[in-house]
Amino acid sequence: MPTVRARALLVLAGVSAATLVAARAQAAPPRTSPPLAFVSNEGDGTVTVIDTARDAVLATIPVGKRPRGLRLDRSGTQLYVAVSGSPRAGSGVTAVGLPDRSADGIAVVDVARRALVSTVAAGADPETFDVVPGSGRLVVSNEEAGTAAIVDAATGAPVASVGVGAEPEGVAARPDGRVVAVTSEGSDRVDFVDPARGVVLGSAGTCRRPRGVAFTPDGALAVVACEDDASIAILDGRALRAVSTVPLPPATRPMGVAISADGRRAYVSGGRAGTVLVVDLARLEVTGRVRDVGERPWGLALTPDGRKLYVATGPSGDVAVIDTASLTVKIRVRTGALPWGVAISG
Repeated sequence: MPTVRARALLVLAGVSAATLVAARAQAAPPRTSPPLAFVSNEGDGTVTVIDTARDAVLATIPVGKRPRGLRLDRSGTQLYVAVSGSPRAGSGVTAVGLPDRSADGIAVVDVARRALVSTVAAGADPETFDVVPGSGRLVVSNEEAGTAAIVDAATGAPVASVGVGAEPEGVAARPDGRVVAVTSEGSDRVDFVDPARGVVLGSAGTCRRPRGVAFTPDGALAVVACEDDASIAILDGRALRAVSTVPLPPATRPMGVAISADGRRAYVSGGRAGTVLVVDLARLEVTGRVRDVGERPWGLALTPDGRKLYVATGPSGDVAVIDTASLTVKIRVRTGALPWGVAISG
């Protein structure tokens, strides 16, 4: 409450203390709902919405063919999902049929309505992408074309198509929005793209078959999962060069990467090993392992408080919810067919 002197000044100004208190209450930020986890289901063309407080499914949203990579915009009001008309292949699956290029794009979902509102073009066979901070642009990996498409998220207008390595996959924007890392599993490298000018700033070699990539919150490091080498590559996020390679247990087939909010730990999904590894980024060594996560864990994301890690386990048809303090699977939440990626509102 205002002091006696402050109340007197307010009365002279024609403003009551009650009015001031009411104004303060109105200006206070509203209570936020628990974060939501969004899971892309590659096998049935949907996104599952999960309440992270109760680990309960709230909705299932049809978005298009083969949804894989997904991201929320900064406001958390829109969800972007990469959809593709290319038949599934790889990991023992033989592609059947011709690509349906009309199905390619980035699906835009209204989070409040939990409904698809549009699909914007983003090149051939978009797999993963990231939202570039402060620019309103998306950078999208086009696996079959060997390019990274830059798209205006608001209008869907194409900005540029940048040549990168063979079979581009993982995409991560540096937190300052000036650089986007694009992994190329067929070229064993990461290309660093300037999203404003649409050019490659430089490239760095990695271990074999780089998949997911993530920057630390300060942008100092980029962490890359290398599926065929059971290792992760550590890149200097500012000098745009390779720094080190961290070996993982031999059976690991690393796929996705999530970084803790303090930048100290990387969580790496182990693919066909059915594990999640914890890597200390200061010591550059594995300090924890979660076993029996599910079949081929891939995409993963942390809740804003860092206490829970959600991991998509495709053939298992669920999301494993890991307690990051005990490194144990606390619950499994059923999703649609072949869950692939996870994004969490914050």
